[in-house]
Amino acid sequence: MGLKWKSIDFDNNTLTIQHTVVRVDKILHKKDSTKNKSSYRTMPIPKIINDMLYMLKSRQEENRALQPNDYIDEGYVFTHIDGNLILPNYVTKHFKWLLEKNSLPVIRFHDLRHSSGSYLLFLGFSMKEIQAWLGHGDIGTTMNIYAHLDVSAKQNIAESLNNKFIEMGIKSNV
Repeated sequence: MGLKWKSIDFDNNTLTIQHTVVRVDKILHKKDSTKNKSSYRTMPIPKIINDMLYMLKSRQEENRALQPNDYIDEGYVFTHIDGNLILPNYVTKHFKWLLEKNSLPVIRFHDLRHSSGSYLLFLGFSMKEIQAWLGHGDIGTTMNIYAHLDVSAKQNIAESLNNKFIEMGIKSNV
């Protein structure tokens, strides 16, 4: 929720994670920093996401023009029609509603981060690559979260190798 327009480079399809927005005890904290040093990073973004962000920016500019005296412009990407920042708990509540409406299993919004890490591992990316993508400061964090999936992937490799040995006529002597 802390993503600002100045953090997006539309020409190079990148965004820099450098701001956070958190709500603690009903108090909104807007920070020009991240949770930790490794969270601050520049990420490439798929062209399709870049295009969607560009459309969102255009829509915000139209909203600003329609309400020049009332529009609140703090430079954030995720805002309501009047420019007010969308609060983290709003996303949490509406994500749950969206899942229920579509008869999907209810998970926490933050679990999407874990799902993306799992999917990256499934696609064959290394733990080091996943660590960098997710912004974990320590490879141990990544390994602790995804090690069980890594073991499954390695089991699939072992089974594939075993099948290849059988195809080649290699047999065990047991």
